[in-house]
Amino acid sequence: MSAPGFQVIARRWRPRRFDELVGQEHIVKTLRNALETKRMAHAYLFVGPRGTGKTTTARILAKALNCAGGPKPDFSLDDPVCLAIEQGNCLDVVEIDAASNRSIEDAKKIRDECQFSPTSCPFKVFIIDEVHQLTKDAFNALLKTLEEPPPWVKFILATTEADKVLPTITSRCQRLEFHPISEEVIAAQLARIVKADGVTADQHALTAIARLAAGGMRDSQSILDQVISFSGKQITEADVLSIYGLASAQQVTDLCQGISTGDGKKVLALCDAFHAEGRDLLRVLADLQVRVRAATLDSVRSGGTSAQLGAPLATEQLVRLLECLQEGENGIRQGLSPRANFEVTLLKAIEQSRSRSIDLLIKDIAAAAAGLPREPGQKKIRTTPSAPEAVAEPVAPAVQAVAPPATFVATPSRFVDVPVEDSGNLEDSLPPLDVESAENEAANSARRADFAFPESALASLPVAEVGKTAFPGDKEFIEAVESLPPGLKDKLKTTIGADFTALRPIPAGKLRRPL
Repeated sequence: MSAPGFQVIARRWRPRRFDELVGQEHIVKTLRNALETKRMAHAYLFVGPRGTGKTTTARILAKALNCAGGPKPDFSLDDPVCLAIEQGNCLDVVEIDAASNRSIEDAKKIRDECQFSPTSCPFKVFIIDEVHQLTKDAFNALLKTLEEPPPWVKFILATTEADKVLPTITSRCQRLEFHPISEEVIAAQLARIVKADGVTADQHALTAIARLAAGGMRDSQSILDQVISFSGKQITEADVLSIYGLASAQQVTDLCQGISTGDGKKVLALCDAFHAEGRDLLRVLADLQVRVRAATLDSVRSGGTSAQLGAPLATEQLVRLLECLQEGENGIRQGLSPRANFEVTLLKAIEQSRSRSIDLLIKDIAAAAAGLPREPGQKKIRTTPSAPEAVAEPVAPAVQAVAPPATFVATPSRFVDVPVEDSGNLEDSLPPLDVESAENEAANSARRADFAFPESALASLPVAEVGKTAFPGDKEFIEAVESLPPGLKDKLKTTIGADFTALRPIPAGKLRRPL
């Protein structure tokens, strides 16, 4: 008699009892309590991604129902009925693949078999895998039986696409949701497997395999089998990366840092490395999206910014970055040049991570200008705190510095208007300048020392005669600037970053009032 053939890890390490199920504790608790309290439903619908344990749990439940002294959650694996169910030899536990038995005739066979009592077990259990593959007529043929089956019949339906199951079927079942298994749990289970099989694997390699499995324990075990075939008894992260075209965790970290800091050269250098090493660009993009998503959540929790990618980024920047990466998937998958589309996607991502929305920019500017004092109808820059109750002698409104424009009074009968270039430091939402209100207020209150000079000095100021608009470098412009109070130009430059850009005359008829 020949020796038994090799069995893959996914079959050798298939759970045989509830205690061996990994990553689905909520399912185990539900079924164990139902068995202990004798509150078993006549039909269950197991829903979840592939490789998360739906069919395995159905077999364990069938053993718990039909074991000696059952139904009970804890049974002996040496029980003859349990062994027969594991080997597929139990006539009272019927497994049906709905992908190949999906017609109404197949449904009628199931309905007819339900009428016969079990031969050697307390219950007849029908496990229908991929039940969403049944036709609508087949579903309808099972409706009545599924709603009111004989007392010895239990149905366990399993599917990866619950939305394709008729609502009339779902409403007749207890629905149990199988969750994707976390990477940490998968990696821990793989560590137990390699230790039992005498294989040495570094933790980074197991983590990479768990990342590839995308929540499926069976997929991770199949990948581990392949890696062992490639590497033998010593598994390294480099082996896993080279087989499946993954980027290393450090490469993904460097890519995140290059995008967040706007380092296009670094990003393109990494793209060249991915191409030379034969990395799967879609997988690289998927790993990058996982990092950006984590940074986005961290930004929301921490109040608006996160530095997880290597540089502080606001929530709205991270959201736009994530959207850009998601939009780039189709171009990489369907484009004529995946490499070019990948590079363009990352360069766009850099732009999205550096840009700011106009609304938030205005809000930031408003917050920065919140400390600037305001007066009704007037923009005013205050450079030094005013001395309490310090009243200077009444002076004329000699100079008002605003941006733009700023008006300087030269003589009682003539104005010379010198616009000042706005440096962007003033808040745009401040009210517009009201010259008349400003003059009235200035005439009735003490002027600040930084922006005023005595009325006696006003008469002594030289007057620049201007007949036309003048610009820096023109004689008239130079004379007008030199006629201003000493230090005023420097004060405007240092306080609000303003400078004189043009000199133009204002007709005497436009004067608001004489001094």
